[in-house]
Amino acid sequence: MITLKPSAQKVQDALNAAGFSNQVIELPASTKTAADAAAAVGCEVGQIAKSLIFAGKETGRPVLVIASGTNRVNEKTIGMWVGEPIGKADADFVREQTGFVIGGVPPLAHTSPLTTFVDIDLFRYARIWAAAGHPNAVFELTPADLARMTDSEPVLVT
Repeated sequence: MITLKPSAQKVQDALNAAGFSNQVIELPASTKTAADAAAAVGCEVGQIAKSLIFAGKETGRPVLVIASGTNRVNEKTIGMWVGEPIGKADADFVREQTGFVIGGVPPLAHTSPLTTFVDIDLFRYARIWAAAGHPNAVFELTPADLARMTDSEPVLVT
């Protein structure tokens, strides 16, 4: 049996509890950036589902945008979906709201409920990779699984 770091095990446990059979793996190389993750697992950068945390500028509400690794999130577009301007969250806010560090934020198992948006561009791929709670941990999934596990509709995030 493979032993995962506690934060990665938390993601594996959440996947199992939600009925998903995806397996978290830990890699020797960092997967902190989309380019690092793509190199580590041998896929295109666009197949990396990067989790970015924003905060509502008026309410402080946490917002998770899961974007294709090649895309840059348009904060004005997401702000329209959220109903208020948003800004990039700092490391302390990310850890407080998700329970995970930047570079390892998974699409599920967060400390707080998050308003979540999934990049429609991820649906161009049959298989994608997401962070799994630690900068060296990832798991493979389908875009449809991602939408189900985050209970979100795909949107244009660029």
